[in-house]
Amino acid sequence: MNFAVRPPSAGRSGPGAGRGATMENLEKQLVCPVCLEMFSKPVVILPCQHNLCRNSAPSGARFRCPSCRHEVVLDRHGVFGLQRNLLVENIIDIYRQQESSRLVNMKPEQQKQQLLCEEHEEEKINIYCLSCETPTCSMCKVFGKHKDCEVAPLGSVYVRQKTDLSDGIAILVASNDHVQAVISQMEEICRTVEENGQRQREQLAVRFDSLLAILDERKQELVGVIAKEQDDKLKRVQGLIRQHGDHLEAAVTLVESALQSMEEPHMAVFIQNAKVLLEKCGR
Repeated sequence: MNFAVRPPSAGRSGPGAGRGATMENLEKQLVCPVCLEMFSKPVVILPCQHNLCRNSAPSGARFRCPSCRHEVVLDRHGVFGLQRNLLVENIIDIYRQQESSRLVNMKPEQQKQQLLCEEHEEEKINIYCLSCETPTCSMCKVFGKHKDCEVAPLGSVYVRQKTDLSDGIAILVASNDHVQAVISQMEEICRTVEENGQRQREQLAVRFDSLLAILDERKQELVGVIAKEQDDKLKRVQGLIRQHGDHLEAAVTLVESALQSMEEPHMAVFIQNAKVLLEKCGR
């Protein structure tokens, strides 16, 4: 850059002083009571109608408004459930835009500083070099390093760039409003998704409880059927065991009797006993 800053004589004032005081008063109204800085987005409005930065809001489900000490009770969404104050956010955007314009629009006698060329003393910066994209003075165009460059009056470039910047700010503000609307919709969708998820979980729990009750009832029925079949089979098998036990006991007795008959010395007696034993063995 080829210009220097020179402060004007002391005691100078202008008609912008009153407006500056007004802007200063407005700025005081735009200060967050928690962080003590100008509101930063997102700005939320409390039930008591006071505002604060959402990022500066106290933690917890309950707190008192730092401005009026009114107790604020939050829902399950916390500070994200508080409504955003889009009006205050737009006022902040407009304030910053107006403050920037005020500083740029001040007349030379109202400015706290004057821009003079460093290479040519006492020469004011009054043209803009389009080739180098920098402000300069007329002497630099005639005799200096910008003599072969394309230049334009500083005022016309200023007006054009100020218009472009204002249009850009307007676009940004409109874009911010659109983005805020989208964010609000997304937040509402999040709340809806959470509520639907909770409702579906509750319905699923009810259905599973009902299904488990049906399964438990069916289980008890099947356990009873199995127990009955087990008892019937045990009774049949135990009856067969007793029947075969009795048969075995009779056979053992018959064998003992036969062995005793084999020792009979008298043939007639043996024949009589053997006949009976043979009849029993043939049964």
